[in-house]
Formats: sequence, C-alpha cells, structure tokens
Amino acid sequence: GPYPWRQEPAALAMQKAEDLVRSYVEAGFCKIHLDASMRCADDAGDPKTPLNETIVMERTAALARVAEEAASRRGSDVRPVYVVGTEVPVPGGEKTRSQAPEVTSAEDVRSTLEQTKATLERRGLGHVWERVIALVVQPGVEYSDDAVFEYDRCKTANLSALIREAGTCVYEAHSTDYQKPEALSQLVKDHFAILKVGPWLTFAFREAVFALSMIEEEWLGDRRSVELSRVREALESVMVKDPADWQGYYTGDEAYLRYARRYSFSDRCRYYWPRPEVQAALSRLVSNLKNYPPPLTLISQFLPVQYEGVRAGVLSADPTALICDKIAGVLRLYSKACRLGLFGRESAG
Repeated sequence: GPYPWRQEPAALAMQKAEDLVRSYVEAGFCKIHLDASMRCADDAGDPKTPLNETIVMERTAALARVAEEAASRRGSDVRPVYVVGTEVPVPGGEKTRSQAPEVTSAEDVRSTLEQTKATLERRGLGHVWERVIALVVQPGVEYSDDAVFEYDRCKTANLSALIREAGTCVYEAHSTDYQKPEALSQLVKDHFAILKVGPWLTFAFREAVFALSMIEEEWLGDRRSVELSRVREALESVMVKDPADWQGYYTGDEAYLRYARRYSFSDRCRYYWPRPEVQAALSRLVSNLKNYPPPLTLISQFLPVQYEGVRAGVLSADPTALICDKIAGVLRLYSKACRLGLFGRESAG
C-alpha cells in the first residue's frame, strides 16, 4: 500500500503503491497483502482518526486490479492470493507500548469482510474475492523493549467464532514474536493460521553473533597474532553515528539507550547489520573461529542448545552453522505450533 509515501498526495502515493504491487507480482510473489488504510497528505479529516473505509476499500480494489493485470501479463497458471486488512502494528514496529493492544472487534471484522467483497464485486473483481485467504487482525499480542504481551484466547473467542462461521478465509496475526510455544499453537487452533514473525529471527541472529563474539574473546583474546572482530563495538558505533533507525523507538537515559540498542525485543539493530563496518567485523569473527575452532566448553557456556546438537553429531561447530541453527530454533517453534494447532498433535509432515 501507500504507507512509504504517506507524506505525499494520495494520487501520487497510490501510483507508487501500484508500481510496488505490480513489481512484486511480476517478480513471482504470490501472497500479496493489500493495505491502503493509511492517510496520505491530502486526505480530508482528522489525521488522528481512521481513514474513511469507503476510500480504503476503493484503493484496495485499485491495488488488486493492478496485481491481477500483472499476473495475467506474466502468463503463469499460479494466480496471486491476497491478504486484506490493516497491518498491526505500523511498519517498523511500535514505538511505545505499556500494555497489551486491544483485540480487533468481531463487528469490525464482519464489516471489513463484507465491504471488501462488495467493493471487489462492484469493480468487476469478484473473482479476486475467491482468493482472499486471510484478514489481518489484532489478537492482542505484542512486545515492547523488554516485555511480551501474551496471547489470551478468552479475548478472541468472538473472532474465532466469526471466522469459523464465515468459512471463507483465516486470520493473519502480526507481531507474534516471542510468544510461548503453547500460545502459538493456540493461535493456530483459533484460526489465526498465518503467523507473522520478524524481529524474533533477527533477535536470534544477534544473540548468536554476540555469543560467538564472547567465545572469540575468551578463546582468542590473549593471542597476539589474532585481531579480534570487535563486532559488538562495531555495531554500537554505527548505531550511535546514525541513529535514524532507532532514535524514534527508544527513550530513556544514555545507559538505557545503550541497553535498548543491543538487547531490545524490537531489535532495531537489525537495520545496521548490512553496514560495511559491521559486515567486515562479522566476517572477521567467522574467519577467526573457523581458523581457531573453539573448544566444546565455550560452546556449552555461550550456546548451550547448539552445544547439545554438536555433541549429538547433528550440528557442526562451524560458526555459520551455529548462527543458522540459533535462527532455525525459532522457526522450529513455529513449525511445531502449526502442526499442533492443525492436528492437535505433532505430525510427521
């Protein structure tokens, strides 16, 4: 949708949003989230109130038409499927959160489904409705710098009943990061069958890299022939020099900001890993630990789960393998939750 260009007039923002959707479909992406709920610079009304739903639906239909036309030109037999509804939270993560967010009301869900279908049909896109597979809602899950707001299925009973009754699609839940395994399974059972995960994966990457840097210091710190990577210091340095990607999200004194830059659940440091200085330090870290493989004792100390895999012979002690397995551990939680949610037990598939 037009969110990246919301400071521009609606006509221009929507033109760019259409170009964006067209590019994704032409590139072969098949699951497209259409979200035109944000206000643009010249939209009338109070900026603090939601955009008129009729306007939202018309813009959503316009994006759907562009996607369908792009798919037709591509000539593939695979047609796009669509997710509709407002993204929760705003792209980039919530800036402040002191309590769990409100669960989307069943009335709002019913209205969105009905109006989306009606608008698509009115615009000659009734066939698209058959491929709307999910609606984005807020099931009351979220996280802040140092807290996780847990899923409470009692609060979503009406939502679960409504989507089961509608029988046309499922819910897509954003910000499911850091939820307990049983909560993820409950979400799937309650028809939040598409679970979005983002910062938890880069958070796991950061944990693995920091653990390896500590292993490096303990193992190689006294070897004069080895230049340590100082990857944590490199990351901190670029974040302080260019605060654009975290400054609006963290508040507090300098001691707290230093903590948040490194360890916040929001994981704003994820935007800095591609920086050349950080990439160079990361490459040195991996190279050092390849050239001087660390002992099992240090892997046990700083990466105890991966240590068990190494001891069992199912995981290499290579630093890249250790990082990848740390990330995969999060994905395994989601995979298991989906199997349990769908079948009530862990399946072999």
